[in-house]
Amino acid sequence: MSTEPEEYKIPELVMGVRNFAALKACQQHADAVYFSLDKLSLRSRAQEITTEKLASFIDEIHAQGLKGYLAVNSVIYPDNLNELDEVLEYAASAEVDAVIAWDPAAITKASEKDLRVHISTQANVSNQVTAEFYRSLGASRIVLARELNLEQIREIKEDTKIELEAFVHGAMCQAISGRCYLSAYLLGKSGNCGECSQPCRWEWSLHSDNGAVVDIDGKYLMSAKDLCMIEYIPELVEAGIDAFKVEGRLRNPGYTATVSESYRKAISMYSEGILDRDKVLPLKEKMALEYNRGFSTGFYFGYPGPDSLAFDFDMNASPVKREAVGIVTNYYPKQSAAAVKLLEKGLDNGDRIIIEGNTTYLEQDVTSIVHDGKTVLSAERGNEIGLEVEDIVRKNDRVFRINK
Repeated sequence: MSTEPEEYKIPELVMGVRNFAALKACQQHADAVYFSLDKLSLRSRAQEITTEKLASFIDEIHAQGLKGYLAVNSVIYPDNLNELDEVLEYAASAEVDAVIAWDPAAITKASEKDLRVHISTQANVSNQVTAEFYRSLGASRIVLARELNLEQIREIKEDTKIELEAFVHGAMCQAISGRCYLSAYLLGKSGNCGECSQPCRWEWSLHSDNGAVVDIDGKYLMSAKDLCMIEYIPELVEAGIDAFKVEGRLRNPGYTATVSESYRKAISMYSEGILDRDKVLPLKEKMALEYNRGFSTGFYFGYPGPDSLAFDFDMNASPVKREAVGIVTNYYPKQSAAAVKLLEKGLDNGDRIIIEGNTTYLEQDVTSIVHDGKTVLSAERGNEIGLEVEDIVRKNDRVFRINK
């Protein structure tokens, strides 16, 4: 691997987050975060950040020394135009650092409000002429099409002055730059309007014209593996990419923490000239313990083959699983304890748990369980218990057990 990083700009690390908890999980590692509101986004199911909460969210991002980019990247229909004006007005008032958009209406209206514009990967920018076209409209950055290889990215960089951002980690979509209609056709839920039900992740059967069904033994024929480029940081940097983007606005804060820390370590080692595969492979192995569909290099080294498809598993290839246990009903700061209702499962002393909410993320071992005023070694489903906790938790936070 190359050890001459001084010739190249070190890219910005941009993490996808869905709430305050995810922001907290990556704030020590990221340079910027991107996020969605509960409207006009391809991840509008991430509903924790609303227009009313936007200003406080941006204030917290800036307080951590990060930049905040707001995705406004859904299809804009005529009846969305007033809503678009409202969202962009809130964005300008909150002083977001950029709006991620591809629809000319969103680009035009954002520019009118003096908002910086990053062109979404939904625009499928695949060459330097198109990149320069968007620069002529006032855009400051392009999020490149995911279907480009490294040589193509290098050529684009040589012939444009606009910043280039590229996805380096996270879920891959079967459709060109995410422009998919399968969910809309099958379920009436448009992926281009933030409602994708991910039918490409289902089990599918092959049917011939004569009615015969091909036995494929429950394989997931269309499910792509996740992108993972942590082993190829030098190649990415030396192609001229200005920002590394990590997908994951719907994933849990544990994923966000692990992935952001891993890429930050790899980028830092590269900048110090000490990165090699012996150092980076443990980081990849650690990320494989978080939610993932297996890893591939996408289109960076050519068209993906069968090895880039997750034929054999449903959604999550990680050996580590999260199991819902219950919900926090109260928190007692003086006792460093939480009351927990065990709605789904019981708990044992020594279990590894995660407590998670809109502003909470805590991973710890169960060290003390109190039931009916007595310290016990285990508690059953349906019990309300007291748990010693290592940080602040909040009412209605969810409790999960980690199973390995």
